[in-house]
Amino acid sequence: MLFQLRVSTVFFWIVILLNFSCENQVVNIDISGEVIKPKTYIIPHSDRPIEIDGKEEDPSWKKAPFTEDFIDIEGEKIPNQKTRIKMLWDNKFLYIYALLEEKHIWATLKNRDTIIFYNNDFEVFISPSNSNHNYGEIEINALNTVWDLLLDRPYNTKGNPIFNWNIQGLKTAVHIEGTLNNPMDIDQYWSLEMAIPMSALKELKRSPKGKPKIGEQWRINFSRVQWEHDLIDDRYYRKKENDKYLRENNWVWSLQGVINMHLPEHWGYIEFAESSEMDQPWIYKTDAEIEQIIYALFRKIAYGDYKYLRDNPPGKITPIQLIGSEDRKLKITLLNSYTGFDIELEDQVNGSVYTIDERGYLNRPEN
Repeated sequence: MLFQLRVSTVFFWIVILLNFSCENQVVNIDISGEVIKPKTYIIPHSDRPIEIDGKEEDPSWKKAPFTEDFIDIEGEKIPNQKTRIKMLWDNKFLYIYALLEEKHIWATLKNRDTIIFYNNDFEVFISPSNSNHNYGEIEINALNTVWDLLLDRPYNTKGNPIFNWNIQGLKTAVHIEGTLNNPMDIDQYWSLEMAIPMSALKELKRSPKGKPKIGEQWRINFSRVQWEHDLIDDRYYRKKENDKYLRENNWVWSLQGVINMHLPEHWGYIEFAESSEMDQPWIYKTDAEIEQIIYALFRKIAYGDYKYLRDNPPGKITPIQLIGSEDRKLKITLLNSYTGFDIELEDQVNGSVYTIDERGYLNRPEN
């Protein structure tokens, strides 16, 4: 009897130890190649309102430098036609000028809020709160047809596009050096101007809402959708092979790393300033690298190779060890709940704690 009791006791402690070991088993996650270094741009303040006519002739544009040429969205190919942008701002508008080299300028879509990227187009994605929640998207083609929409969060996290988000007071214009929809000649470029009302953009911000201040940083990116084309009866059409449209080219300002513009964490940074001093080093207002890391972990767990971790029972705590960022002293844990999960990342050097939930909503430490 005593022997059986001792065997039962030993068995009991083995079970406890096994459960404890499983509860604290570290999961190693490789994020090498997942951390993007976004582009940055300091936006000069415009001394006066800009006339929106699609041209760069307003003297205020001389204050704003052009960005580098756009790159392929994955960074693997060099676009065969150049695209550059510049930006200005004042208390009422964010101004954007884009210059798109184009040998064949064509467009067919004329109704507002149609799916403009079925034509060659230019696109703006903007998040005033440096968040992947509540961000705006504006698309425009060479006919100056606009599609503007709001997303509560990215599509990969079951985001919902709000198509009836029409920006009141939005100003746009297109200028064409060449001839629109004429395949008989070679065109030079099309350019466009936008004046996006600050009143609309501030509504996308987390509390406290308000117009931008000197030194404030937002997230933004730009995409140029470019289709290969066919000519049928002297009209332009998206090119097909085997009765299927060829995939479009996506050329962007700041590298996304994948063919998906709806990763706001990969967009570039802008800072509102009096003048553009591009030579001075950029100073991030938040820890950009840590934010890249926690978003990378989120993607792996929310819909990537480690999505099986979402099925852990509520209350399960899983320590995570990074592969690819071992130089940062970080303590990372995954907590499963009845509604989803939370990832907590603590910077053990300065004690800062970041959390992100199953919707991809990031909470930063307060400054």
